[in-house]
Amino acid sequence: MNPAIQLRLALLVAAIALMAGLTLWGVQNSWRRINELENRLTAAHLDSFRLADDFQHRLLNLNNSMLRFAARRENMTWTEFEQASKLLDLWIDEQEPKLNTERERAVLKQLNDAYDDYQLAARQVRTHAQPALVSAEGFAQLNEFEHQAQRLLLLGHQLADAHREARESFLGKSNSELDQLRAFLFGGVVLSLALVAGLGWVIYRDMIAPLRTKLVQSEALLERQEKLATLGTLAAGIAHEIRNPLTSIKARLYTLCKHIHGNEAGTDDAGVISSEITRLERIVQDVLQFARPSDPQLELTPADVPLREVHALMAGTLAKSGARLVLEPGPQLFVSMDPSLIKQVLINLVRNAAEAIQQEGTVALRVRAGHAKLQGRHCEVAILEVADTGEGIASEVEKRLFDPFFTTKEAGTGLGLPIAARIIEKHGGALQYQTQVGHGTTFGIVLPKAQSAPAG
Repeated sequence: MNPAIQLRLALLVAAIALMAGLTLWGVQNSWRRINELENRLTAAHLDSFRLADDFQHRLLNLNNSMLRFAARRENMTWTEFEQASKLLDLWIDEQEPKLNTERERAVLKQLNDAYDDYQLAARQVRTHAQPALVSAEGFAQLNEFEHQAQRLLLLGHQLADAHREARESFLGKSNSELDQLRAFLFGGVVLSLALVAGLGWVIYRDMIAPLRTKLVQSEALLERQEKLATLGTLAAGIAHEIRNPLTSIKARLYTLCKHIHGNEAGTDDAGVISSEITRLERIVQDVLQFARPSDPQLELTPADVPLREVHALMAGTLAKSGARLVLEPGPQLFVSMDPSLIKQVLINLVRNAAEAIQQEGTVALRVRAGHAKLQGRHCEVAILEVADTGEGIASEVEKRLFDPFFTTKEAGTGLGLPIAARIIEKHGGALQYQTQVGHGTTFGIVLPKAQSAPAG
């Protein structure tokens, strides 16, 4: 597997694992905080919420005891009041740790101070002489006590308000914790799904899709090779069968030319027949070369040597048709090649480029270094390019560009590019191209670069 793909997969898996860990940690942490809130709600908060009602209930019992004492002046009733008063005082002191807000504590402190005044007023009622039963003086003795009792009741209501605010604050905080947990879980799930989708997309893009493409390409290549093999065998047989009659026709034409010497019309006809025979011989030769290409005689050669030879050979010819053949400078690279076969391929490519230029234009020859995948492995390569400024290759032509016997030229055989491709394949390379309609085409002969220059 490609190291880059392995790195991407590892990073995505690590990100998914990290996201899953963070999600689990967030859920656990939020769950712990919710449990803490629940414990506080079921223990201290519930006691705190009942505190005001409990105080008011105890205070009303004390008030009733004081009224009974004021009416009867019985020592037993006072003793009951005093005991209950001390218990309530102690109870008030014990409530402070149970409170949750500063306002509750402030109200409780005011209530504690007011309760001291309440007890003082009760003792004053105790020290007064016993008046006549249910007299105005008896009710007057209770004025201060009643005032303090009303004050305590008012503070009790304030404490209840403070409890209600604390309860609302607590519930708001609980809802906020739940909202945060919900948002965290939703975000974690969405991000995890996104990462999983990203992992699936990377696996598909970098592993499955290339495999499908390779499978399609392999099937197409296998089908093409089978067709070429069948076609080559058939073409070789036909070419051999055609060559023998052509030889006989050519010999008879030579004899016929001697007999019609001086006959202008017959001489012209004989010339046409001779040119057509020559054309048939060239087609037969191309078919044989396509069917049974010769093995290259490899030698370590500078990559620009065949480019220079083709430039020297064809620059003048192209200039007559209005096209310029230029040789661009490039790096000094060495490859194992058969110079004559590579030169043959370059000549064919230059001719095609010149024909693609309808008016004035340029055909550039250059060599450059690169990296390519040849015969299943990545390697450093030298690329010999033939670039033209012509009209480019139409899409319908591009689909059949390397099909044998497919041509757009009136006098073409459709074997130039297939033969060129097979020659380059024999060199362990590949013939590639790039084209854009209206901007031109670049053909590149990709050959493995030699590891070192020749000695000497």
